Amino acid sequence: MSFFAVLFALILEQARPLARGNWVHAVFRGWARWASRSLDAGKPHHGWLAWTVAVLVPALVTLLVHWLLWQVSALLAFAWSVAILYVTLGFRQFSHYFTDIRDALDDGDETTARELLAQWRQVDASELPRSEIVRHVIEYSVIAAHRHVFGVLGWFAVLAALGLGPAGAVLYRMSEFVSRYWIHKSKSPGDGASPSLQRAATQAWGVIDYVPARVTSLGFAVVGSFEDAIDAWRHYTQRFSANTSAGNAPGTIENRNDGIIIAATSGALNVRLGGEALKAAFVPDASPGFETDGLEPEGQDRIATESTPGREPEVAHLRSVVGLVWRSVVLWMLLLALLTLARLLG
Repeated sequence: MSFFAVLFALILEQARPLARGNWVHAVFRGWARWASRSLDAGKPHHGWLAWTVAVLVPALVTLLVHWLLWQVSALLAFAWSVAILYVTLGFRQFSHYFTDIRDALDDGDETTARELLAQWRQVDASELPRSEIVRHVIEYSVIAAHRHVFGVLGWFAVLAALGLGPAGAVLYRMSEFVSRYWIHKSKSPGDGASPSLQRAATQAWGVIDYVPARVTSLGFAVVGSFEDAIDAWRHYTQRFSANTSAGNAPGTIENRNDGIIIAATSGALNVRLGGEALKAAFVPDASPGFETDGLEPEGQDRIATESTPGREPEVAHLRSVVGLVWRSVVLWMLLLALLTLARLLG
């Protein structure tokens, strides 16, 4: 059942993607805002309480509805899983920027590509050379693909196998969302989240994404250049662990996960990643959507990292990234199909 739920959700999302600013994501944002305003009193235990309410309560509600529907009809429970995956899983929540930037570069319109990158990530890209535009798009895109597809798929599959329905998909996406949203809102006067709340959300997200990030990296290695990807994973991950947002020390669990994915991508495609950072062009009254994604929480300056070995980023590498991601999707869908078949036969 898990395989078919994911398959139907991906097909539905490709055919009719959710519009940006849709009411479902607005509900999630409103819930996170209410939790921080009502429960965040600045102490560490208040931060964990607000995180628990914001993240675990929606996951538990999702599970309860799944169990209730299962008592009525397995088909209704299946439809519920597809609906939850539809709003949490998919490429179309971020891929329009990737496609538009790639098309602009193909047409030689680097100005438009810079403007699109700036809009996507709220950064200053006005002076980026062509290769750096490509490099940043690759980095942002593989992390977005991980958080919107592979991470959601992994948590959904594991908890669904335990009889917990689509709760894993909600747990993963809400955890990722609040880790960005509360840091973003801390920049808005009168609507901020305390450092304790930001720290709790960031630490929880690091733990929740620990295994999925490594599974995604392994998938990239399997469908790409395996030896190079593993070598980059082992030797260059630390170069991407300099993010110290929300008061975290370099190299902690919260900021190593993305570094592993980028390093593995660099090796899998033999492309140079890492280097000079982009400055954030933060807009205080801009509210990031549930679907917004990237390497760091909105409004945080990126910290420069060392570059990995590999070829200079070119537009052709953007097509290679698309191939890498889709081959990984096929790989994990095949594994999910085999697990589903094994459960049915068992």
